[in-house]
Amino acid sequence: GVGKTTIVRKVCKRLQDLGVPIQGFYTEEVRAAGRRTGFDVVTLGGNRGKLARVGTDSLSGHKSRYSVGQYSVMLEDFEQIALPVLQVHTDKGQVRPVYVIDEIGKMEMFSSSFVQTVRSLTAHVGSTVLATIPIAKGRPIPLVEELRHSADAKLVVVKYLLCLRKSVYDIVNNIYIIMSIFTTCLE
Repeated sequence: GVGKTTIVRKVCKRLQDLGVPIQGFYTEEVRAAGRRTGFDVVTLGGNRGKLARVGTDSLSGHKSRYSVGQYSVMLEDFEQIALPVLQVHTDKGQVRPVYVIDEIGKMEMFSSSFVQTVRSLTAHVGSTVLATIPIAKGRPIPLVEELRHSADAKLVVVKYLLCLRKSVYDIVNNIYIIMSIFTTCLE
């Protein structure tokens, strides 16, 4: 990839250092013998579950009915890890967290519960969401296009050449500035 997850993790670290509550997840490659064999979803609290693996479903030994390219999507594992950390808590007097979703892509779209949760979260007044979406190519992903064109969203495009060390720092700072404008958490 171009470094979206690296940038998200650095923004999260910066927000945590400033005492801003955050919750959500990021996606991490799983590698074996130098090859990518799948993806895990990892909560900001450190819980980990399978998002996808090359080949067959690990339980049945058959190809999953949910697949993207060579990857079988482990829908139950994904939902058990990702959905709880995206629940909105509306306790009075409590500072709302920044919700982190890395990423909203084809694999995640197999979960109607995830799609509904993201729509609810982004529609919730006062919610601040930091999310990664894929660049537009091929067949559009409806939820991704909704978010990309939302008047309430600020889109930051990350290109591979921009991900040099200094540029990553600049991108992290720009995202932090944007978020501090759009959230009451940082006041």
